[in-house]
Amino acid sequence: MPDKQRQVITNRVAFLETKIPSYAAVLGITVLLVLWEIVCRLEIVPPLFLPAPTAILAAGWEMLVSGELYEDLAASLVRIGGGYAVGASLGIIFGLILGFSRWTDAILTPIVYSIYPIPKIALLPLIILWLGIGETPKIAIIALGVFFPVVINTFSGVKNVDPMLIKAAVTFGSNHFNVVRKVILPASLPMIFAGLKLAAGTSLLLLVSAEMIAAQQGIGSMVLHYGNLMITTKLMVGVLVLSLLGLTFNRVLQWLERKLVPWK
Repeated sequence: MPDKQRQVITNRVAFLETKIPSYAAVLGITVLLVLWEIVCRLEIVPPLFLPAPTAILAAGWEMLVSGELYEDLAASLVRIGGGYAVGASLGIIFGLILGFSRWTDAILTPIVYSIYPIPKIALLPLIILWLGIGETPKIAIIALGVFFPVVINTFSGVKNVDPMLIKAAVTFGSNHFNVVRKVILPASLPMIFAGLKLAAGTSLLLLVSAEMIAAQQGIGSMVLHYGNLMITTKLMVGVLVLSLLGLTFNRVLQWLERKLVPWK
């Protein structure tokens, strides 16, 4: 290939190798906050409808000092942690079984896909009727919402495993358990993590919805309470905390993915 033609091709694909500085994400958030503060300082939008970031931080500090925020955050973390752990674990196990066994695939996959579109929060009254009032229904509704994205992505990951890898493992004497543990599960990890990331957002939505409907403590309950009182600074503190929870979830899952899927 002539050098001139090679240089043209290199220039065309240069955007694929563009290195983004580590401060780019922080810069974007900083610019957004500065613009937000300017809009509020100039009173382009009334403070009742959009409080300034500095006012939100002041309200958040007040809630931290009083201990109110700790109590609500602790209650929410217990619910989302328990629900996510249960739903993700069952989703991965069930997805592996669906993908590995043709019988379970034929019998249960249509059931999974028929239940998946149902808004899970609509089932909360029924779950409360079954499990009673308390923490269990809230954890259960979060687990249910997490289960379906994880099981579907795990199932898709198993189905996309190269059959030659499975045949090679069986040829060398691996039993079913080792095939799943050493071939199918590692090959499915990218899709499993895609499902876990999708489920993280779903878990936050269900957490807030459940706490708004049937909780006295929690970030969702706090947001609803201050919304009813029209104290938008404290309402926005709750929104900010939820945003930070979502960001933390995403970063932890990315870190785990880098550790467990280094070849990606």
